[in-house]
Amino acid sequence: MKFMKLGSRPDTFYTAEAVRSVSSEVSSDLIIQVKGSRYLLHKFPLLSKCLRLQRICSESPDSSLHQIVQLPDFPGGVEAFELCAKFCYGITVTLSAYNVVAARCAAEYLQMTEDVEKGNLIYKLEVFFNSCILHGWKDSIVALQSTKALPLWSEDLGITSRCIEAIASKVLSHPSKVSLSHSHSRRARDDVSCNGTDSQRHKSASKGWWAEDVAELSIDLFWRTMIAIKSGGKMPSNLIGDVLKIYASRWLPNISKNGHVNDKQTIPDSDSDSANERTSKHRLLLESIVSLLPAEKSAVSCSFLLKLMKAANILNASSSSKMELARRVGLQLEEATVNDLLIPSVSYANDTLYDVELVMTILEQFMLQGQSPPTSPPRSRLGFERRRSRSAENIDFEFQESRRSSSASHSSKLKVAKLVDRYLQEVARDVNLPLSKFIALAETIPDFARHDHDDLYRAIDIYLKAHPELNKSERKRLCRILDCKKLSMEACMHAAQNELLPLRVVVQVLFFEQARAAAAGGKVTNLPSNIKALLTAHGIDPSKHTAPLSTTTSVHAEDQWSVSGFKSPKSRTSTLRMKLAEDDDLDENDMPRDGIGRRSKFKALCALPTQPKRMLSKLWSNNRSANEKK
Repeated sequence: MKFMKLGSRPDTFYTAEAVRSVSSEVSSDLIIQVKGSRYLLHKFPLLSKCLRLQRICSESPDSSLHQIVQLPDFPGGVEAFELCAKFCYGITVTLSAYNVVAARCAAEYLQMTEDVEKGNLIYKLEVFFNSCILHGWKDSIVALQSTKALPLWSEDLGITSRCIEAIASKVLSHPSKVSLSHSHSRRARDDVSCNGTDSQRHKSASKGWWAEDVAELSIDLFWRTMIAIKSGGKMPSNLIGDVLKIYASRWLPNISKNGHVNDKQTIPDSDSDSANERTSKHRLLLESIVSLLPAEKSAVSCSFLLKLMKAANILNASSSSKMELARRVGLQLEEATVNDLLIPSVSYANDTLYDVELVMTILEQFMLQGQSPPTSPPRSRLGFERRRSRSAENIDFEFQESRRSSSASHSSKLKVAKLVDRYLQEVARDVNLPLSKFIALAETIPDFARHDHDDLYRAIDIYLKAHPELNKSERKRLCRILDCKKLSMEACMHAAQNELLPLRVVVQVLFFEQARAAAAGGKVTNLPSNIKALLTAHGIDPSKHTAPLSTTTSVHAEDQWSVSGFKSPKSRTSTLRMKLAEDDDLDENDMPRDGIGRRSKFKALCALPTQPKRMLSKLWSNNRSANEKK
């Protein structure tokens, strides 16, 4: 830290009472009041350097022995006034980055210019500020922080802008060329960045040596400083992202899984603020961070973006900030985890645990990658306004170029499909999740992206268990999103015995599993005894080999419950379609609404007059006859 001493008595250091003691050395004829403090002084040393005091005294009609001058709005308070008064009396004053801003504002208030006297205080302060303070890194940071106490004066005198420019120029320079002024004493704590990794310590040799110092700034000064750094065009986007993560970790509150806000740090200047005021400041802080996010995909992690999204939801951030985050998350959704997507719901319109609509909006943004922006505003699941913030508009073109150049690859869609199915398994446990939202979320994934439906089946099973009140029509509607052909052996075994599934689904599972085994030329073994009994009742011998069947063509039904995987005549296709339709009708009529046990379900299935029996046994008997002929 650089210091400067002004005055004619360099060997003497005066305390805060120095001005009062000096006044006893000369005849006192002036009383100055500054914010409750009274100073008994002589006019001559002060008026000779302070034009403002000259004018006040000349205009005052007070002819008493001690003329009284009140300065209630004095910038910097009593400390700054005493510094200026000491300078006028020739008393040594010590300047540093901590008091130079207040002294400069006070000198400006008293009009201690060169027009009044050569070598006056303003001139000396400017020389010290420009040649010493702005030259050092830490001094520039401290001086910029001190402008917070006198924002208007600092802006008018250009102190704030000069500090920001000095900081930005040093950040864009090589660390070896920067004078750090002095070692920065840090809090004895382990910083954890918002993405869960340990944040880097202050190291002058590293690329982000400046990050934690800048992170100590209040949000408005931090925002302006980052804008100045970004405008230089030399800073890598990933380094900008790292700084934003450090700042978010430093000042944003913790968001618990249930949506509660836990302050881990006190936001600057908020010690006496109410809860609502702190929330407003946190909201402003988050929206400012969002506006500073680089447009490049690799600048920040998807996990960090989703943590900002959770905070935005809890803090009720602007719709433009939420949409901006949703768009950025959509660019790299394949990097997310299920826990990242579990965003607490704060809507008063429903009682769901998690904000499923927000995740659906993110998925829509993911699927839009590589496409041109729509010509008309798309449907908003969140009720977001399409009004964009000014900062968002400034980077919109750059963001759209990034989107078009980073079209979602096939592999990323496969990853997102797995992610969504596992997310469905988590939200399916919510008893308040409507069936329509569950189905809509599952249908956002294209069919080709799901190589298997095991995870989707697990999600459906969990939803059925958590929502026992679903009627047969709703269960049928839910299971339409399931493709039995894409279930593994393990999933088929579970589904065949799942008493919560519609009867028709159980028939399809058995049908396709037997077909898969037949096509492989193996035995249908290791089946539960009740399933073996069911297959036997329908004319299927689980212990016999069956001839391989062709799986190159599909038999399409009129609805989504198509039966495919077998090559058969057209007439058999029509019959099979009709049988399945009839079986579905019987399922609706025969199954009681209060649920049915596994044994009674199988009994009902076996009791069906001819439909599934003909459907299954006819096909395999024909194939066995063909084998015997060979």
